[in-house]
Amino acid sequence: MSVSTTNTTADVAVSARPEASVTPAVRTSRRSARKTRSAAGKAVLVVLLLAFTLFPAFWMLSSAFDSKAGTGGQQLLPREFTLDNFAYVLTEGGFDVFLRNSAIVALVTVLASAVLALLASVAVARFRFKFRTAMLLMILIVQMVPLEALVIPLFVQVRDLQLLNTLLGLMVVYVALSLPFGIWMLRGFVAAVPVELEEAAYLDGASWGRMFRSVMLPLVMPGLVATSVFSFITAWNEFIFAMTLLGGASENYTVAIGLKQFFGEHSNEWGYIMAASTIITIPVMIFFVIVQRRLSSGLVAGAVKG
Repeated sequence: MSVSTTNTTADVAVSARPEASVTPAVRTSRRSARKTRSAAGKAVLVVLLLAFTLFPAFWMLSSAFDSKAGTGGQQLLPREFTLDNFAYVLTEGGFDVFLRNSAIVALVTVLASAVLALLASVAVARFRFKFRTAMLLMILIVQMVPLEALVIPLFVQVRDLQLLNTLLGLMVVYVALSLPFGIWMLRGFVAAVPVELEEAAYLDGASWGRMFRSVMLPLVMPGLVATSVFSFITAWNEFIFAMTLLGGASENYTVAIGLKQFFGEHSNEWGYIMAASTIITIPVMIFFVIVQRRLSSGLVAGAVKG
């Protein structure tokens, strides 16, 4: 029994000697190698994600500048570089008019929804009135309703208002679709503003309008940016309501409807489609570059309180 115990102890001592004999330099080298492998794995994953995300945009640009896009099989790079696709889309395709219409609709939708949502959120967050909770609950429920379920009711209302086939009717619908999200989002920002700041402004002799402009508005600006991005995307990319409400007035088409003309029953003009898609994407990128500084903070700051 003592012999067996002695042998076991000896084996453990022998197996522990290599670990004990490892110098600090070797341990540091091993840790550095593990960190290098981990960093390399993360870098490969990031590259794959970027490639997966950016490849559709690269394909769109490549096809837009390719004179033979969609014929004879697509290649990664244009076989014959050309700007004819863009020239056709902007002239004979009528996209200059569609861009103007979309810009008007998007601008009015963003401004109107921002102003109305901000005023409504101040009322909901600062004042106590009858059916306030019911109103908040209705705002939340409206966001859960699929947009497709609202097409026919909104079409009937716009028709009764004699606004079919007009940009004004489409803008009214887009503002109505943007308001529930805007009110709910901005309510958190307004509730997060300390009431003491407003009271201090009043004590300094400021009117409600001056307090709102100098105190409230700068503090809720990130939320306004976030809701404006949502409103802009809704007005710029939406197709179903635009097609339903503007189907009989081609001169009022937006870019989403204008893109449909390049899809045929038996074939598609891929060069024109990709050129038009590139043109549609440029204003969105410009808008995001302008507001990106405040966008990231605006998406999360409203959830602090409310």
